[in-house]
Amino acid sequence: MIRTALALSLLLSPAPAFAALAPGATAPDFATQGALAGKAFSFSLKQALKKGPVVLYFYPKSFTTGCTIEAHEFAEATPEFNKLGATVIGMSGDDIDTLKRFSTEECRDKFAVAAASPEVIKAYDVTLPVMASRSNRTSYVIAPNGKIVFAYTAMKPEGHVAGTLDAVKKWKAKK
Repeated sequence: MIRTALALSLLLSPAPAFAALAPGATAPDFATQGALAGKAFSFSLKQALKKGPVVLYFYPKSFTTGCTIEAHEFAEATPEFNKLGATVIGMSGDDIDTLKRFSTEECRDKFAVAAASPEVIKAYDVTLPVMASRSNRTSYVIAPNGKIVFAYTAMKPEGHVAGTLDAVKKWKAKK
């Protein structure tokens, strides 16, 4: 009970606006199982980057208030990301059955979500304190060359969509 209360307080406490992997770093490559519109598929960062920039956002847990708000905001912005040639993918430590439901109910069939293994969470240095199988809330924009061009960490969902969209626009303008 005390451990759960501590974990919840960490989830709800404000976090500084910085991310573990800084712009200019190479994004760790990975492949995992994802879900889009309730259907499972194999996701590969390397393959996704061949199509254009990737907005890779980590969130703690599907169907929680902040994660649902963030998913709705990304769903609303997905057409704009798509016009810019960007792929949006949400990442959490949830199992694939949960992700299938979340991709339909909260992502509104607009973008994919994928399973973040403890190894991926560690590689992106987004481990949620006291819950190593969960990530904090961090958003990245990764250019097709595999370099991170934007990184933002904040436990509140506000700012993630606007920041990543602005970063994709800036990246596109420099192309």
